[in-house]
Amino acid sequence: MKLQMNTTLALYSVAEFAANPGRHLSTAEIAARHGVSAHHLAKVLSELARAGILESVRGVGGGYRFVGNARRLTLMDVIERFEAIDGGPAKTRVPATDIGRALAAIESEIDEMAKATFRSITLATLLRLIERQSRHASAA
Repeated sequence: MKLQMNTTLALYSVAEFAANPGRHLSTAEIAARHGVSAHHLAKVLSELARAGILESVRGVGGGYRFVGNARRLTLMDVIERFEAIDGGPAKTRVPATDIGRALAAIESEIDEMAKATFRSITLATLLRLIERQSRHASAA
């Protein structure tokens, strides 16, 4: 399962907002941190606000803030806002050979495992993983 840029930006952004739930972060601040266009990121953040994951705050000191529930929101909840996850046939044309069909079946199984994993990981779990990795990196 290859995620589109918008999906990846959404996951990065949601993790940043959830790590600082009371803080308003601007689109420009997050865009600069990830080296992306603020205009492009604004579309992603707007979709997350429509989904009730973020709240848009206007005016001086405004931006967006996290309003979701990190213990219940899964990575797949975010991914499904930006990806067509339908479980349909492979997007690439599969050669009508035994090898082609076997490889397509394996690819499909891998996609299903990835979806199950994304459904099982909450944002709170992701934040704990980030924190552990950060502690490990600073100890090294």
